[in-house]
Amino acid sequence: MNPVEKGYKRVNGIQLYYEIYGAGKPLVLIHGGGSSILFDFKEVIARLENKFQLIGIDLQNHGRSEHRDIPETFEQDARDVAALLGELNIKKASFWGFSNGGNTVMQIAHLYPDVVEK
Repeated sequence: MNPVEKGYKRVNGIQLYYEIYGAGKPLVLIHGGGSSILFDFKEVIARLENKFQLIGIDLQNHGRSEHRDIPETFEQDARDVAALLGELNIKKASFWGFSNGGNTVMQIAHLYPDVVEK
C-alpha cells in the first residue's frame, strides 16, 4: 500500500495534505474529527486501491495539513475539499465520509453538487 502521489496543495490560505492510491474512478475519503487519512481509512485503502483512485485528504488542523486560526466548520472543510479537487483536476468524484467526515460530505453535496458522483 504505497501512494501513487502525495503532497500538499495550497487552498484557501493553507497547505492541505493529500494522498492518492490506485487508479480508476475517483473516490474521495474524508476522515472523522480528530483523525487523519490512514487512521480512518488504512484498511479501506488496502481493500479498494485496486478498484478506485482513492484520494485521501487531511482536513484543516488534522494530520499533516496546516492549522488555521478560523472556526472549523463542515462548510469550510467542504470548501477546502472542493478547492483541492480543483487543484488535482478532479471534475467529478464519489465521496466516503467517516463520522464527522460524513457531515463534510453532505456539505460538499449541498454546496458543490456538480462535483458529486455518489
